[in-house]
Amino acid sequence: MTIIGRLTKNAVVNTLKDERKVVNFSIAVNDSYKPKGGERKQITTYYNCGYWVSDRIAAHLKKGALVEVNGRISVSVYGDSDAPKASLNCHVNSIKIHAWTKDGEPKETVPETATTVADSKDDLPF
Repeated sequence: MTIIGRLTKNAVVNTLKDERKVVNFSIAVNDSYKPKGGERKQITTYYNCGYWVSDRIAAHLKKGALVEVNGRISVSVYGDSDAPKASLNCHVNSIKIHAWTKDGEPKETVPETATTVADSKDDLPF
């Protein structure tokens, strides 16, 4: 499943007893709908994510960043039987960062030496 949303806090790297590392983070997905004859309603769904491939990505996963994750969704139930609660979890296979945070994370830029189509000479063979 693919989820696109914003990080709710900075990612955390946890080390297990067997020295494996997992990057844990949470994503918020905003949605809205308009019931028949009613006003537009906003809802937010939260996903707790775990990424096992590499812990180096954690340095880039900062609060507010817009990310796209692909992975497997599961539900965990916790609490007592009188008032059970649940959380949505995602075992992440891949992460794509669409927008960095506003606090100065680097953005991809085109090097000054790169030329565009408009800058190149019109030497087309046809």
